[in-house]
Amino acid sequence: MKAAVIYYSQTGFTKRYAQWIAEAAGADCFGLKDAKKQDFGEYDAIIFGSWACAGGIQKLSWVKTNLEKWPEKTWIVFCTGGSPAESPEIEPFFRNNFSEAEREKVHVFYCPGGFCYEKMPAGAKLMMKAFRKMVEGKKDKTAADVEMLNMISHSYDISDRNYIAPIVGLLCDRADG
Repeated sequence: MKAAVIYYSQTGFTKRYAQWIAEAAGADCFGLKDAKKQDFGEYDAIIFGSWACAGGIQKLSWVKTNLEKWPEKTWIVFCTGGSPAESPEIEPFFRNNFSEAEREKVHVFYCPGGFCYEKMPAGAKLMMKAFRKMVEGKKDKTAADVEMLNMISHSYDISDRNYIAPIVGLLCDRADG
């Protein structure tokens, strides 16, 4: 099965996962900017990776546009973010980003990344600072609020190559089937 991994990364976590997946699956790997110049007609599978922000998957419109163009392909979307893999918010997040019909066509995965304030653009840093201040200002903080404050108060990296196993496994199953 010939596969292409396309990614959109801001601070490097999504790019790292894309490269790990491409290496493990023997796939071609493209940043989204370069992918927009490519024809993916020859590929059997397209894996798209991006990062979560404000309840959305960045640049997901590229997938939705091309999903209609190549409905016969195996489509996989992975999303990186700062939450742990076991976060109960991940499943509702994916339901909010894909219609039921799209979920029947797209396999979705979450890969924990982290925060890298050193690589964030100024606007993203300001947004995170405002969000942190908002959560800090809550009078009745929940345990989840306190945990979130701890996580977003500094840079951290919870990425792990093991999170690509289900994605690579799906590709192998499709190639064998």
